[in-house]
Amino acid sequence: MLHISNKRVVVTGGSGFLGKQVVKKLEEAGCTSIVVPRSKQFDLRREQDIIRMLESSRPDMIIHLAAVVGGIGANLLNPGKFLYDNLIMGTQLMEQSRLFGVEKFVAIGTICSYPKFAPIPFNEDDLWNGYPEETNAPYGLAKKMMLVQADAYRRQYGFNAIYLLPVNLYGPGDNFDLQTSHVIPALIRKCLEAKRRNDPSVTLWGTGKATREFLYVEDAAEAIVLATQRYDDSAPVNLGSGQEISIRRLAEMIKELTGYPGELVWDTSKPDGQPRRRLNTERAKAWFGFEAKTSLKSGLRHTIEWYLEHMDNA
Repeated sequence: MLHISNKRVVVTGGSGFLGKQVVKKLEEAGCTSIVVPRSKQFDLRREQDIIRMLESSRPDMIIHLAAVVGGIGANLLNPGKFLYDNLIMGTQLMEQSRLFGVEKFVAIGTICSYPKFAPIPFNEDDLWNGYPEETNAPYGLAKKMMLVQADAYRRQYGFNAIYLLPVNLYGPGDNFDLQTSHVIPALIRKCLEAKRRNDPSVTLWGTGKATREFLYVEDAAEAIVLATQRYDDSAPVNLGSGQEISIRRLAEMIKELTGYPGELVWDTSKPDGQPRRRLNTERAKAWFGFEAKTSLKSGLRHTIEWYLEHMDNA
C-alpha cells in the first residue's frame, strides 16, 4: 500500500464536482500536500501551461479529473470540442508527467467508452469489442486514449499510470445547468421548478426505457483514493454501484422525492442514448477493496436537499 501522507499530489479538476470530494478523501487519508491547479492560471490544453504547472507544483503524483463533459444534448452540440479538449488534455498531461518524473498518474476515464451494445454487466475486457454509443462517442474515445497511452507508457518507459472507469456520478455539488447537466440533476431541477410553477407536466427526453447505473460522488472519490494507494497496473477498472435502473423508474423516484404532483411526459423523438448500462465491479473490490456504500434513494435525498439549499447559485 502506497503511503500518500508524504506525497505531493496534483488534482486536476480539483475544484469541481468530483474533485472537491477527492481532495477531501485525500486529506482524510493523511495527505497534507495537495495542489489544485486553476484553469485561469493553467489551460491544460496548452503544453506550455502544463509544463509551467508541473514546474511550479513539483508533484509526486497526479490525479487527472479535469474534463469537458455534459449530457446527451451537450454531446450532440459539441462533438468536436469534447473530442479535442479531452484528448489533448490527457495526452499532453501524461506525456509531460512522464518527462517530469511523476511517480504515479491516475487517469479517470468514462463509462461512455464502452461499446454501444456491450454485454451486461459491462466487463473491462469488453472495452474494445465495438463502437461507443454515437451521441457520446467522441468524448468516450478521447478519454479511452488515456488507457492506450497508460499501457504503452508502462511497457516502454515503466511509467506507473492507472486507468479508472467511473459510471454516471451524482450528488451534492453536481451541475444543474439544463444545457450541460446529466440526467439526475436535470430531473431534479425540472421537477422542482415545475412544482414551484404548478406546471401540470414535465417533458423528458426519450422513451424512459434505457437503463443506467449511478455512483454517489463521495463513493467515487473514495474509490479513486483507494486505487491511488493500492493499485498499480495498466488494466482498466470499473467504478460503480453494480445497480441498474431504468430512466423511467429513476424519473418516478425523483418525482416522488421532490414532491412533484404532475405528469411525466416522454418525448420519444429525442434519443435515449446507450440502451443499457450496468458495470461488473468485481475488479475494484478484489484489487483495491472498493464497494459502494450509498443507496440510490439515500443519495438522491442528499442531492435534492443540497440543491434546495443552494439552488440560487447551483
